Amino acid sequence: MVQFRFLGILMAVAIRTKKPLDLHLAPWVWKQLCSIPLNSQDFEDIHKKLVGGLPPMIPLDTFVTHSANGKLVPVVPGGDQIPLTFANRKEYVERAVSYRLHEMDQQVNAIAVREGMSSIIPVPLLSLLTARQLEQLVCGMPEVSVETLKKVVRYRDISDSHQMISWLWKTLEEFTNEERVLFLRFVSGRSRLPANTADITQKFQIIKVDRVRRQGLKME
Repeated sequence: MVQFRFLGILMAVAIRTKKPLDLHLAPWVWKQLCSIPLNSQDFEDIHKKLVGGLPPMIPLDTFVTHSANGKLVPVVPGGDQIPLTFANRKEYVERAVSYRLHEMDQQVNAIAVREGMSSIIPVPLLSLLTARQLEQLVCGMPEVSVETLKKVVRYRDISDSHQMISWLWKTLEEFTNEERVLFLRFVSGRSRLPANTADITQKFQIIKVDRVRRQGLKME
């Protein structure tokens, strides 16, 4: 739980400083952080991500289900002693789905409320956001486009019309997104950019270097 609280602090710092984190969390996690109720579709997404797909049948004979770590747990108190029958099948499904949808409430609560995000930002305001908006605030944009890079560059002793600059942008356009992320990390030390480029206060520079002078300095 300490680690979950620390994750919440990191996420809040990312929002405050506008320095996105390269996090890969399932959509239903962001929904829970925004206090958006989960539904049956979220349950299917959870099951597919954690288990690898919905099973064609339920190979169980009591009120138990597989938890996120793969262990069998009762869906109600004493569920391992309650026989699963055709008559109570609907109740079992409701209990099992409810368990899976709320299985991580304690962890989400630790991230957002208990000394996590709430220690830095007013957590109640998160309910005003959609899950997608919160994810963008914390993680920025996963895609690094050339047009975005052009907005966060500063030229020094060289103009944007120089032939070498044209070659640079042409090369970056041929890069995959993963390669552009590596380029961004090389020039700025970050893997993500804020969703709003106006929030980027520190730009990377392209500097023209006099090779002869540089070599002369090295010789000295």
